Amino acid sequence: MSFWDRLDCLRAVAARHPDGMVDLTKGEPVDPVPMIIQRALAGAANAPGYPLTRGTAALRESAAVWLARCHGVSVPSGQVLPTIGSKEFIGLLPLMLGLGPEDAVGYPELAYPSYAAGARLAGAETVASDDVTARDPVLPSGRRIRLIWLNSPANPTGRVWPAESMRRIVGWARKHDVVVASDECYLDYGWDAAPVSLLAPAVAGESHTGLVSVYSLSKRSNLAGYRAGVAAGDPELMDRMWQRRREIGLITPAPVQRAVIAALDDDAHVKRQRERYAHRRALLRATLSAAGWTIDHSEAGLFLWARCPALPGWTACERLAEAGILATPGDMYGDAGRRHVRFAVTASDMAIEIACRRLHTAVRP
Repeated sequence: MSFWDRLDCLRAVAARHPDGMVDLTKGEPVDPVPMIIQRALAGAANAPGYPLTRGTAALRESAAVWLARCHGVSVPSGQVLPTIGSKEFIGLLPLMLGLGPEDAVGYPELAYPSYAAGARLAGAETVASDDVTARDPVLPSGRRIRLIWLNSPANPTGRVWPAESMRRIVGWARKHDVVVASDECYLDYGWDAAPVSLLAPAVAGESHTGLVSVYSLSKRSNLAGYRAGVAAGDPELMDRMWQRRREIGLITPAPVQRAVIAALDDDAHVKRQRERYAHRRALLRATLSAAGWTIDHSEAGLFLWARCPALPGWTACERLAEAGILATPGDMYGDAGRRHVRFAVTASDMAIEIACRRLHTAVRP
């Protein structure tokens, strides 16, 4: 039985709870799209012509200004591309870079499955490692590592990578002609630690050579339904991405491009959303701790990475399902997650409160 089949079994159990299921598996926004963004989308609805793959000059400028204002990243607007969310960019990057069966892609030991899926799509070998700097870039198979994915804040663990650790990996990658890509979907949600972008001077130095970062508006601005994101980095690599995306029609719709500008130009709605998530996170974290669970990492992002000392992850999730709570077993993200459970804090206030009431008695060490 596949992981997804087993998760469907847990879902069926949780759905039988007489008071309904609380789903804490997905980091899916449930709060409204801010009106400033909705108005921008509606105002651009009359868009009969083809949009630009590279994005409008206004979008690229908004993204560059946002990166400088909020994350200390100085990048010319010409080094920015709009993306159709961030997942498609992650999944297609190995192909866009021209990787194939002679190559390998590295990604964290605990990681969202899209990094490995993108490598497999290109026919490349996968390497799960938190630090490749001790490795020879040529693997025993003869394949050579050509791309490394970083993810900070990390999904599923909420771990924040220190700038010096990221800088060491960048140095190794530049020495061996390896591209470093960073999935920075949760960059706006640091709680106990301040995340730093791959493109920040503390990591990249004075150049973005060999570096690419991708940012999602799904979490920052509740735009999962809009499929909106931006990527930025090495000018040569970004130009290559633009050329190949243009050839196959990977284009962000024009109304969505206008909505992205409105989202990136406004920080007030992000502050309000942070306050919502901070409240939900604090409540769920306190409840898990009071019930005897241990929270590991979870310094940032929209998940709590927790373990029940007496139970492996799947068994804990089975007990939770019996109480009407659906959570994600940690081994979905790699073998090292077998004892953990990932809880999303993106559910509504009411759903989080219900889950917390049930958690008090559902699973104890």
